[in-house]
Amino acid sequence: MWDKLALILLIVGGVNWGLVGIFEFDLVAWLFGGSASFISRAIYIIVAISALWCMTFLFRSEALAEPSAATERH
Repeated sequence: MWDKLALILLIVGGVNWGLVGIFEFDLVAWLFGGSASFISRAIYIIVAISALWCMTFLFRSEALAEPSAATERH
């Protein structure tokens, strides 16, 4: 559950950065009253924590493992 939530937040952050890069439009800042508002800053921090959490995917053995052949047959 935490993995999926972190991934969703990371996708939101990635889309926001894409909008900033392509259109110079910060959706989070626009929705919540500017990039310096408390809510916007909280969202930026939560997305950053999600990115740190998702970095653990690289070091988890079960995330890198191939599905076993036994489970594929069923």
